[in-house]
Formats: sequence, structure tokens, C-alpha cells
Amino acid sequence: MSQQRPIASAGLVVWRGGEVLLIRRSKPPYQGEWSIPGGKIGFGETSEEAALREVREETGIEAEIAGLVGVYESITEHGHFIMIDYAARWRSGEPEAGDDALEAEFVPLATALDRVSWDKTRTAIEDSLSRLGALKAPDS
Repeated sequence: MSQQRPIASAGLVVWRGGEVLLIRRSKPPYQGEWSIPGGKIGFGETSEEAALREVREETGIEAEIAGLVGVYESITEHGHFIMIDYAARWRSGEPEAGDDALEAEFVPLATALDRVSWDKTRTAIEDSLSRLGALKAPDS
């Protein structure tokens, strides 16, 4: 691990009805794995701005943040990352892979939980439901 400081990143759990937006990562680390859209926070950028920018760059989707889901940490051979995840509602656009994504699509909750390999991302997806007052978890 050559990195000397934690890297701050932001992600969005975007809901459209009962479906969650997922991306399949195109670059290391975790290339080829499914996750929520997100990435590094730029200097002078708030975590909310970074999360909305990342979802736009990776999927073409416009979203509205509903609230903070949680802050998660990952310390592995890939580095030390602090991830700030938000719940969001889909506003417009159809998912199209861009930037750091091989694929982008809305999938049912059960599919999302099955595809995502990192337990903290699964937790963020589940916890995001409580941030979206009007959204009810679909029967699966």
C-alpha cells in the first residue's frame, strides 16, 4: 500500500421504483465487480456534489439526494478509503455505462444484493431504504 492518507469518496444508492442502480466496474481495484456508482471527492467539491457527479459520469442518470446512508471504511491492499454513501431518487435518464463503468442498469433489490460482493455496500443498499420515506421495499 503506497498511499499515505485515506482517500475520501462518495457514492449513491439510486432508486427508481423498487429497483437499484448498479454499475460494473471497468478499472481496478475490483474491476468487473458490481457496485453502486461513486468515486473520489475532488478538492473543493462537497461529498454530495461528488456523488451526483459520479453517478452522472458513470451512468448518465440524474438523481436527487434523499439523505445520508452512512460512512464506511475500507483498508485493504488496494488502499485506505472512506466512503460516504447517500440514498437518492432517480430524476431522469436511462442508465448507460460511461467513465469507470462497463455496465450500468437498474435491478430489483434482491438482484442488487446478490450481485454486490462487498458486505458494506449491501448494507448501504439495505439502509438506504429507510432514507426514502415514500419508497417501500419490494417483496422478493
